[in-house]
Amino acid sequence: MVWTMNSRQDSSHSPVFLAINDGRVVRAACDEHGSWAVETVLAGLAAVTLAADPGHPDTVYAGTQGNGIYRSDDRGRSWAQLGLAGQIVKSIAVSPHDPRVVYAGVKPAAVYKTTDGGRSWAELDGFRRVPHRWWWFSPAEAPFRAYVNDLAISPDAPDVVLAGIEFGAVVRSDDGGRTWSAHRPGAIRDCHALKFHARDGRWLYEAGGTGGGAALSRDGGRTWSQPRAGLARHYGVVCAADPQRPEVWYVALAPGPRQAYGRDVESYLYRASAGADWQPIGWEPHPMSQMPRALVTVAESPGHLYVGTTYGDVWHTADYGDSWRRLPFDLGGGLSMLIV
Repeated sequence: MVWTMNSRQDSSHSPVFLAINDGRVVRAACDEHGSWAVETVLAGLAAVTLAADPGHPDTVYAGTQGNGIYRSDDRGRSWAQLGLAGQIVKSIAVSPHDPRVVYAGVKPAAVYKTTDGGRSWAELDGFRRVPHRWWWFSPAEAPFRAYVNDLAISPDAPDVVLAGIEFGAVVRSDDGGRTWSAHRPGAIRDCHALKFHARDGRWLYEAGGTGGGAALSRDGGRTWSQPRAGLARHYGVVCAADPQRPEVWYVALAPGPRQAYGRDVESYLYRASAGADWQPIGWEPHPMSQMPRALVTVAESPGHLYVGTTYGDVWHTADYGDSWRRLPFDLGGGLSMLIV
């Protein structure tokens, strides 16, 4: 399907969007004539997560529900199987220091790592010895076993990795995944999203389904706080941070899982800045009728934020959320992840 850009948009600077829609990977790109085209580029494999190589944006990974990991080296046009066949891959993180190093979080909760670009994978056995993991339990999907919902690698220290468990803990490794800590104090145990700042490894951000819904670390993930002032709801779904100003970050929340993932949508989008109370932002008054399922910031573009909603709309702000426009394409209902 094709949509035409309006005159204010410049196709030469338009990003390429990849999204997961009901298990398919779809791609939206703009041509030199200003027309957007949306196509399915990976189907039949029950895709559940996407990740891009921070240093090589054309290299993208997809994790699937039982079919392992796939990789594209042309920004989603074509794909090849990369390993972990049979695994339910819930999260992927590519090292910003070495593109050959990739971590994969799976269900039941375990972490795999490759150091040769995916030719071989090894389970990180130390993750099975995380203290108190015996009580991890996820109510999100049958058979209700916990899984690694997100992974984050420090931009400063190659061996510092954090893993967020649904529903269980946020844990930290200082040695490339060989050993892991217990749950980090102050972090949200029901982790839905976990992100390092793109440039400053002191700052981490979390959205989760317990506690305050949003959590922040300023010491590389060792300790966390949950700033709540200004938030109307406390079920965090996704988060993101400005690529230049780590003190500016965003979180999307709902009253609970039914309003976040079901048909009775009730969503809230907030911005925090320099320790001030959370401020509501968005393209319509709160509560909003579309649930943000992805918040995406882009390196070298401070102030810009892309929001992918459950209905397949993509909204964009270039001024930290003060004004918005909807991009002229539709990624389809059932959107659960977006990368730019």
